[in-house]
Order: sequence, then C-alpha cells, then structure tokens
Amino acid sequence: MSTAPPAPEPLRRIRALHTERTVTVYQAYSPALGVPAARDGRFPAAWKRERMTWIKPSFLWMMYRCGWGAKDGQETVLAVEIDRAGFDWALGNACLSHHDADEHGDRAAWKRRLKASPARVQWDPERDLHLTALPYRSLQLGLSGEASRRYADEWTVAITDVTPLAHEIHALMRAGESAAAAALLPEERPYPAPGGTPGLTRVS
Repeated sequence: MSTAPPAPEPLRRIRALHTERTVTVYQAYSPALGVPAARDGRFPAAWKRERMTWIKPSFLWMMYRCGWGAKDGQETVLAVEIDRAGFDWALGNACLSHHDADEHGDRAAWKRRLKASPARVQWDPERDLHLTALPYRSLQLGLSGEASRRYADEWTVAITDVTPLAHEIHALMRAGESAAAAALLPEERPYPAPGGTPGLTRVS
C-alpha cells in the first residue's frame, strides 16, 4: 500500500524546539560573554542591552552563521530558552527588515514602522546538515530597545552551552555519518506563530 508523500514545506515557517511555555532560540558569542551566560543562566551585565540582538530558532541556521562555533567571536553557541509569551509579543510588535509592498504599501510607511518597532523579522533560507541553502525560509528575529531588554532580563528561562553538541554534529558530518548527525539535532517542530507575524500574511 503506497503512502502519500509528505506535504512540501511552506515558503516561510517558524520551526523551533518548544514546549507549552517556552521556545528555544540560538545565539553565538565569544567565550567572555557566552561562558558566564551559560554558567549563571542569564546574560551578564557586559551584554549590551541597548544594542540590537538577533535570535534564531533554527539550530542549523545558527551553525551556518557561526561556522559550527569556529568563527571568531562566535565560539560559544548558546541555546536560550525563553518565555513563549515574550517571543509572541516580539513577533506581534515586529516589522519586516526589508520593504514588502504587499505588506507595507509605500517605502516611507515601512520606514516609519521599522523605526518605531522594537523587533524586526527576517526570513532567510533554511539550511541542511551540509549548511546548504534549502528552498524554504526560517526566522531570524532582531530585538532592540524594549524587546532586547525584556529578552535579557525577563523572558530568559534558561541558557545552555551547546557548543559541544555543535562540534559533535560537525565531526560526524565530516566523518560521513550524516544519519548519526541528524539524530542529534534538536527536535524543531512548526511553531504556531501569532497572527500579524510579519511575512506570514500570504504564506503559513
């Protein structure tokens, strides 16, 4: 008996490791910031809350960005478990990082919204275990101002150093053990994005 092929991935979708209460996002820092953050379960005072910070629910997109934790200043890979209510608040108050005429109308309206928004959404090609771009996109969420401060001081539930996991998966891929590498990946499932999430008005 034949089975139906799996449904194709939509062009844009948030995929994340999540529970009823939390969602896990990834960032990479120098050991000077990353090690104390993981040790204490919170971001240290040296973490600049006034700057924009980008969080990624996709583990493999983070691996693409940080080169499996080998890039300078990104040697410590963190899994940051945050409150879902905060994550949803950021999505609901975000603006697309680029102008989309279907969503914003004229460019001036988009620029006004971007300037006023504490968060911005960017959709980047998802990656496979070879870090090759896939034909569908995953979320990057930029937080600034109020969103950045709340992320660091209110929403964060736990911070885990997953650098060893990144290195282990990378080593398995270099050894040609792709099945073993895939088995170690975080279980990222479709995340129910709140209504109004930028970029999801025409696709889901």
